[in-house]
Parts: sequence; C-alpha cells; structure tokens
Amino acid sequence: MERPARLQAGSQFIVYSFEQLVVSACRQAALRFSGSFNLRQCYFCGMENRIDTTDLVRFVTAVFSAIGCSPEDAKLATESLVAADLRGIDSHGVARLSGYVRLWEVGRVNAKPDIKLIHESPSTGVVDGDSGLGLVVGPKAMDIAITKAKQAGTGWVSVQNSNHFGIAAQHAMRALQHKMIGISMTNASALVAPTFSIERMLGTNPICVVVPAETEPPFVADMATTTAANGKLEILQRKHKDAPVGWIQDSEGNAVTDPHALKNGGALLPLGGDRDHGSHKGYALGSIVDIFSAVLSGANFGPWVPPFPAYVPMPENQPGKGIGHFFGAMRVDAFRPEKDFFRDMDLWIKRFRNAKPIAGQDKVLIPGDPEREAEKDRLENGIPLLDTVLEDLKNTGLKFSIKL
Repeated sequence: MERPARLQAGSQFIVYSFEQLVVSACRQAALRFSGSFNLRQCYFCGMENRIDTTDLVRFVTAVFSAIGCSPEDAKLATESLVAADLRGIDSHGVARLSGYVRLWEVGRVNAKPDIKLIHESPSTGVVDGDSGLGLVVGPKAMDIAITKAKQAGTGWVSVQNSNHFGIAAQHAMRALQHKMIGISMTNASALVAPTFSIERMLGTNPICVVVPAETEPPFVADMATTTAANGKLEILQRKHKDAPVGWIQDSEGNAVTDPHALKNGGALLPLGGDRDHGSHKGYALGSIVDIFSAVLSGANFGPWVPPFPAYVPMPENQPGKGIGHFFGAMRVDAFRPEKDFFRDMDLWIKRFRNAKPIAGQDKVLIPGDPEREAEKDRLENGIPLLDTVLEDLKNTGLKFSIKL
C-alpha cells in the first residue's frame, strides 16, 4: 500500500515530548561516555514494538472506514494520527484511535458530517462541523482559510460543532504547499486551572504557527498553552513514572508529581507552572485560544467544552455546539515581495541555528528540528508503540474484524 504523500513530505512539529527530552539526554550521555548512540537501543524511544508505517496506515484507515467515514475522510483522519506518531508526538497519535471509536459508539461523533460554512465575509468564515471528527473538520476548515487567503490576502476561519482534531500542526502545515503562513488552534475539555484557582476552566488549548522558507525547512511552532499536554500524563501513567514539578496540582492547589492527580480532583497548570514562573501568561494564552476558537464561532468554551473520554458525562447547560477551532492563512506577498520575505526567513533560520549554545549543548534548535529527526528514524525503522497501545489497537480492530 502506498504511503500517503503528506506523511513523506517532511512535516515538522515543535511539540517537545517528554520522550524526546529523555532520548536527547540519553544521546548526550552516550556520546559523552561511549562516543556513539543507537536510537533503536534506547528503551524510551524504542518502546519495544516497531510497526511499519504502511501497516499502521492500512489499519487506521480501515478502522475509520469501518465506522462509516468516506474514503476521503478516512484518509484525512489517518494522516493526522499517523503523522503525529511519525513526528514523535505519540500522545496524539494512534494511541487515541480507540478514543475516537468510543466517541462514535456513543453518538458524539458523526462519521458522515455535512460540514458547511454558516457565516462568511471575503476573508473570514464560520464552519459548522456537524459533530464530525475534528481530524476531518480541521483540514477542511483550514482549506477554506487558504482559499480565502488566495483571494483576499489573509483567510480566517472559526469552527463550531467539532471534536478533538489531533495535532494542531497537521492542519496549519497545509498552508506550506501554498507558500503561506499557517495558524491553527483549538480549545479542549477543561483540565487546566487558571492561575490562583483550583477549578478546571480551560483545556490544554494548543497554538500552532508555521512559516515557510525558501531553502531552509519551515519554522513550525506547535505547543500547548499548558506546561505539558494531557497526553504526556497519559504516557507517564502507562510507564508508571512521576510527572515533573510544575505540570499538575492537587485538588487543594498544591504542586504534585502524581500523573493520576487529575483523577482525584487535581488540574493541569498553565504554561509557566506558577505565578512566579509566569503561569499568568500561559493562562492568558489559553484564554485567547478559547475565545478565538469558541466564543467567536459559537462552540462551547471554558468548563463547558465536551470531554474526550466517551465515558465522562457532558457538562450541563452548554452555551454552544461541540468543540471549537480557529485557523488562519496569510499570503506573504500580501505584506511584502515574496522573494524578499523568503530571503530574510532563510537568514533568520540560519542565524538562530548558528547562535552560540550553552555549555553541554551542541546546537540551538529551530522549531521543527527534533521532529524531522524522529520522522527520519521512524520512516526507516518503523513507529514505536508501547505494549499497552499495541494491545489497545488490536482490541479496537477486533470490533471490526480488522487485523494489525
């Protein structure tokens, strides 16, 4: 089976996962003491099971088709999940497949949505996702933003009535093939306490901005507005490891390292962790995402955003429809001559990459660099999956008589 072109196109993301930081530390230690580093011998990166990308694409596509997605929609959804795993963002990859299936089983996901513009101007629009998979609604809404940018210089689309859309970068990067700047963000279910609060009011609410370059790889900044995304806690739970200080607080607002703290009334913390380290800024960033994605579109916001786990009850008295997203596309030639912009963007990337590193570090990274390295390894050696994730995939496949 041919691998989708988008998965080979050198897609980059800036989510520095817990696993990537550990692998980076392992690499530095190995080079320091033995002079060599074997990525496949690193337990944390290897995760014991390596699955060929083609096999994973076939399996995931078949599952999405089995729940009723059209061939086009099944392909879009599969690209988002497998691209996340290829780039090392395992928290948003195929580990979430069973979660999407469960949402479909309880009627919260419409596998055949009628996605449509319900309000627009020449450069803006609001899309109703008809309760479709966010993995499908997201790229289609981003394409509308791109079309508007072609005509008006910039395009902006807010989305209501959607679901979890995977990694923000997968949608924003659709702008790159048009030599445009891409922006993608989404709100999410309330797991985050605002600074000085013990109440969950915001989601991890990621922001992604991608900027094309000429000869250099694009700048791709994709980040949660929390110190860590909830998916990182899920990985730590599977590995029976503690979380770093500053990621979560308990039900009384005390900093804790137990990755299960959210199950006992705790909350994730905004980017910064606490007031002294700038958590008010992370709180503000998460709020901006919530407002752009939901208040602007008519989706649910704050504590009313639908939860991803299908077994968690829906919030009462919801003010909007589903989850909200926000997308933007900007033609660089709407601001300055294209050749001048690309010349300077290349210069920007080269200069920052050549910045003098601190002691103990070999180089300064540009957003997207670690993900390119992960993608190269995983395309060659397969995608690493934890035993628990592999078993979950197999059990999901059994529901539809699909083998991995």
